[in-house]
Amino acid sequence: MEYSPPPLFKQGASARAKMLFFALIAVALLMADSRMHALTVMRQGVGVALYPLQVVAMLPRDAFYAVTEYFSSLSTLKEENRLMRDQQVLNAQQLQQSRQLLAENAHLRKLLEASERIGLRTVMSEILYDARDPFSRKIILDRGQRHGLIAGQPVIDDLGVVGQVTRVFPFTSEVTLLTDKDHAIPVQVLRSGVRSVAYGRGQAGMLELRFMASNADIQKGDVLTTSGIDGVYPAGLAVGTVATVETKTSDAFARILLQPTAGVSSHRQLLVLLADPAQQVPAPPAENIETLEPRAKRLHREGIPAP
Repeated sequence: MEYSPPPLFKQGASARAKMLFFALIAVALLMADSRMHALTVMRQGVGVALYPLQVVAMLPRDAFYAVTEYFSSLSTLKEENRLMRDQQVLNAQQLQQSRQLLAENAHLRKLLEASERIGLRTVMSEILYDARDPFSRKIILDRGQRHGLIAGQPVIDDLGVVGQVTRVFPFTSEVTLLTDKDHAIPVQVLRSGVRSVAYGRGQAGMLELRFMASNADIQKGDVLTTSGIDGVYPAGLAVGTVATVETKTSDAFARILLQPTAGVSSHRQLLVLLADPAQQVPAPPAENIETLEPRAKRLHREGIPAP
């Protein structure tokens, strides 16, 4: 009986013969494709058929790149937004500083014009801080005895009278504002020429004309200036504007309030009017201005009814 291996284990041509056969086929295909481009259509068809499989195989990689790019872009956008916000804040601060410098420059120009208009020697000063006394209206300037300041000199801005130097130190000085309750200044109504004395009202920030007769020629909106009769303030400096005039038939005196003209709360630069010490006349106390009091006040104090 003849023995033969099962069909599954039958050996065909040798491996070397198979390699040679397929090598010849490969060379023939390469030459045909190179010379006649015979496999172009077949190659395109195979590429189209394998494209879906290629896309599926590349999905994990594309998903990984997409997630990485998303988080990278998100982080980049957050950083850019932060930088833009910081730049916006910086630009806003620079714009505010520029506006402040422009306003300060304009105010200084007005002060120089006011100095030239008055025709007196002046010293430019800057407000350092408000006085610590909460019951007074005083400020501290950065000019003192070394700069020619003495007690009693007027202080103004480009709009009008601010106050008066009351205490002087070597490098600083104290200024009592017009609105201080212990301050008084002789004034004159620009329209009618009526003279009086304006007193400060403290923290209210207003001035008051006391002991003015009810029939005095003063109206709301009148502008009051310094009269110059005290020898301290030059005549013609703006002091305030009449805000209210209250008259009652039962009262002999009118209640008149003034809004100060000077803008001490808006600016930091002021002018101090220098005066010759020999000609300087100290301002009389607010409670002892006898020569400037209206006749009605003296009669009222003596108990004589006003006519």
